[in-house]
Amino acid sequence: MVTALMITESLGGWGVLRERLADYAAVIDRTRTGLPYAALEALAKRYAIALPRLLEVLGLPARTHARRKKERQLTTAESDRLLRLARVAASAEKTLGAADKAGQWLQKPNRALRGAAPLDLLDTDLGAEAVVTILGRIEHGVYS
Repeated sequence: MVTALMITESLGGWGVLRERLADYAAVIDRTRTGLPYAALEALAKRYAIALPRLLEVLGLPARTHARRKKERQLTTAESDRLLRLARVAASAEKTLGAADKAGQWLQKPNRALRGAAPLDLLDTDLGAEAVVTILGRIEHGVYS
């Protein structure tokens, strides 16, 4: 299971969030108030995901992205989508053992996901659950 601290680290940790989010309630509260824009960049850097690709997954148009960057704050809905991505990325990192391996795995087409890259499915809750299920299978040695 992915802990709140693992998710926090995916979002840049103390250096970005400026607070310790030690439990899920704290993560939820912070998401509801809006994550800092820097969390988006921190996640992109940690998992080596190109920013335009990440924005596509989050459904963030270029002009909105520019506005959020200037405001240095994401909305609640944008924060929720980023949190979903961070949760799955942290799960991949835990399962595969390293952030770079997790980033590569998230971007590579996967036969178990009908040829889609796991990152492509993270725009919906059901897609994210499908990816987490595959990670669970990998963790337990049940390769598909």
